[in-house]
Amino acid sequence: MAETEKPRISDADMLARFQGSKKRPPCSDTLGMTLVEVEQDKMRIRMDFDVPQMFANPTGAVQGGFISAMLDEAMSTCVIIASNVTMTAPTLEMKTSFLRRLMPGAASVEARILKLGKSAAFMEAECFGPDGELVAKATATAIPMLFKRLG
Repeated sequence: MAETEKPRISDADMLARFQGSKKRPPCSDTLGMTLVEVEQDKMRIRMDFDVPQMFANPTGAVQGGFISAMLDEAMSTCVIIASNVTMTAPTLEMKTSFLRRLMPGAASVEARILKLGKSAAFMEAECFGPDGELVAKATATAIPMLFKRLG
């Protein structure tokens, strides 16, 4: 292990660290996000979302931009966790395919990293409705950067 490399904590400890964080970004709360599973060795996470009614379009379904935001949130958090909370990964591009409607309420997103390099991260995520049916799928490319807080 390099001198600057932090020791990796267990999946359970990483999950607890994120669930108990006092530095949670407001956008995570707006989306109704809760991190529920971490598998660091597989570079995979799962988040649950309590999607508010205010995200609904005129048909009553969740507007696609909010679903994309949930997928993006999960993929970027996956990189943060895979890097042992040393890197963040601003999204360079993202493609989302919508397969069926999602109504406000419960949803979950599973995200995984396909390849994490020094200059690019390739990720994918799937959003599921409360019945477990696939709602949307996204792929993204991001640029790994040292984690720095503003302010």
